[in-house]
Amino acid sequence: MRTNKIRTLLNSGQPTICARTRTVWPDVVEIIGNLGTFDYVEFASEYGPFTMADLDNYCRAAEIYGLGTMIKVDQDPRAFLAQRSIGSGFESVLFVDCRSAEEVRECVRMVRPDTPDDQGLYGATPRRFAYSGDGKAEYVQALRDVVVAIMIEKYSAVEQLEEILSVPGVDMIQWGPSDYTMSSGAYRPGHAIDISAVERKVIETALKMGVAPRVELKNLEEAPHYLEMGVRHFRIGDDMAILKNYWQKNGEGLRKLVS
Repeated sequence: MRTNKIRTLLNSGQPTICARTRTVWPDVVEIIGNLGTFDYVEFASEYGPFTMADLDNYCRAAEIYGLGTMIKVDQDPRAFLAQRSIGSGFESVLFVDCRSAEEVRECVRMVRPDTPDDQGLYGATPRRFAYSGDGKAEYVQALRDVVVAIMIEKYSAVEQLEEILSVPGVDMIQWGPSDYTMSSGAYRPGHAIDISAVERKVIETALKMGVAPRVELKNLEEAPHYLEMGVRHFRIGDDMAILKNYWQKNGEGLRKLVS
């Protein structure tokens, strides 16, 4: 079985940086991998279309360059998407829209092996990730090594934060301000909440309880703030946002020149 790069870096206490794509085109993964800068790529499957074969090819492209892989899966059907993604070769699953510690426990079970010791839900299914393996013990360990990341983005999840962070098998969390703004009602006039204060609470609590917080950066200027807080795991960039910003800035500039 292939070594889980994200797990290895986490276990050794190393920082990690990630690039995210919303498209599943393997060429984009190869461009990222060829830079030699990033530790892993995240496919935000929640935001775009894909097929099962696309997931295999995405992982193949990442493996060529030694990149780790994470997939952000929809709220439903979580178990199907998580297990098929792992089968394609994804080393980590980022679960969205969890509202309680019980939901988080079930997410962990979805990716763990169905053994008496692990009490997981992933059985003996020889998908792509197992092609290089030799034996059930190695297969079981590969499932134990899958990195579980949880979006902390719902009001109820923040209310149960310490219980969620105490769930065995939760490796990383990521703050989600947009969903929190909706679920808390902060979007309504007269119901303002200090979102930055909630973010700080989430990150500081995770650090205190030994769960790695992962932060989504829009640009490098945001990094020092989080580094001072003790954050060492980052995702920077998003292919669709990069394209939109480039075309908007340069398209508007060119329009002014030719008008």
